[in-house]
Amino acid sequence: MAEATVQMRGIRKQFPSCLANDNVDFTAYRGEIHALLGENGAGKSTLMSILTGVLQPDAGEICINGKPVMIRTPKDALQHGIGMIYQHFKLVKPFSVAENIVLSDDHVKVINKKKLEARVKALSERYCIEIDPGALTWQLSIGEQQRVEILKVLYRNANILILDEPTAVLTAQEVQELFLTLRKMTDSGCTVIFITHKMNEVMDYADRITVLRDGCLVRTLTKAETDEKELAKLMVGREISMGRRNTTDTTTDRELLRVENLTVLNDKKLEAVRKLSFSLYAGEILGIAGVSGNGQKELMEALSGLRAAAGGTITFKEKNITKTTVRQRISDGLAFIPEDRYGFALVRELSVAENASIKSYRLPEFSKGGIVDYKKLNKQAEEFIDKFEIKVGGTKSLVQSMSGGNAQKLILARETASKPDVILASYPVRGLDIKATESIHKILVNEKNRGAGVLLVSEDFDEIFQLCDRVAVMYEGKFMGIVPISRVNLETIGLAMSGAARMDGEPNA
Repeated sequence: MAEATVQMRGIRKQFPSCLANDNVDFTAYRGEIHALLGENGAGKSTLMSILTGVLQPDAGEICINGKPVMIRTPKDALQHGIGMIYQHFKLVKPFSVAENIVLSDDHVKVINKKKLEARVKALSERYCIEIDPGALTWQLSIGEQQRVEILKVLYRNANILILDEPTAVLTAQEVQELFLTLRKMTDSGCTVIFITHKMNEVMDYADRITVLRDGCLVRTLTKAETDEKELAKLMVGREISMGRRNTTDTTTDRELLRVENLTVLNDKKLEAVRKLSFSLYAGEILGIAGVSGNGQKELMEALSGLRAAAGGTITFKEKNITKTTVRQRISDGLAFIPEDRYGFALVRELSVAENASIKSYRLPEFSKGGIVDYKKLNKQAEEFIDKFEIKVGGTKSLVQSMSGGNAQKLILARETASKPDVILASYPVRGLDIKATESIHKILVNEKNRGAGVLLVSEDFDEIFQLCDRVAVMYEGKFMGIVPISRVNLETIGLAMSGAARMDGEPNA
């Protein structure tokens, strides 16, 4: 039996608004990848924050390598070999890789750049983490920045690594590379704990799994003892459908959106979308897969009116809207769910009712002579909360107090209230747990069944196969074919995402 490196017994943590951890037991062993699985708000991050000294428990005990310890600060945690890599990286962008890694080392007074880079290079080679110690951090990809964060804790001699939602911002290839690195670390004797709500990653990479729900331990089990369906039930407390969610063929030949030879420039004035042409039909969900950064963002912003087209035309319900404003497109029946929900769709400092009315407060039923009827706006928000099962303290609650899933449901409630003909949805479930994802998917399928056309941008293969009628892969600003979902598989999508082959069998342009 492997040695238990982490033992947490009877951990309890009470906050004013909730009991985050209720008598939780957790054990992790040397040489294993241990997944801590649960919905948003299940208590996962709180439990690991206690292990790393960020929070103090109200009750319970912690043993490291069989010995009881008191962990009052993150510095105490590091002294016991515990290091945490957070979802939002804590790097100084103008600094080099090596400078970031040594930044928190109290023993370094004068930096010898050459010696420092040699030490970092030796550490990276020991754990097979490929990185250039002299590279500036701002020049690195997201996956490379994450490697720097891992090296930071390894440099401090951590052998118990905790990763908080480590794949939230990674591409599929970067996810594979990350877990190859983590496996090499466990092979050398480290313990890896990763917080997640993605069951496919749990089944692909974890040795053992601990499931939390509503602050309580549900069960700890090995991967061989379970499957995705059971894990979903343990997480949520009820059966969750893991199969295809779009089961009705409602696609018509009514063309709602036609894009012809569309060219869009990015912020650097380079072509992000290159002479792209496609159509979206009533009653269908057309998925756009691909690695982020291949023009998806610029395409959706051009279609919604947030970014000007540099060439080509956009036709919506037989009307040329290439140069029309955002407000005109909304009036015509176009809705947009942006990938940055707080940057573009919601105002954190405003209430639920105010955010719910951003598109409707000018309408005659909500205002007269420029005077807004707040009673009616509150009633509209209450209807959204009830219909979409949004968990919030009330219509006057600030959006910043909502969970990501409930915030996203508020966006969909607002965007679908006017029964739009086309819905542009960019990464609508990114960062959401399984129950919130199920709710958002149900809303999109209902809109499609109503007769709307949905253009869905996603990097999640499960989401593409569960929802889409047709799928395109975007690569370097172009589509690598558009085909019915029944004619594609993971291999064909993967090859198209890398630019190696088109999905429709046609030669590359």
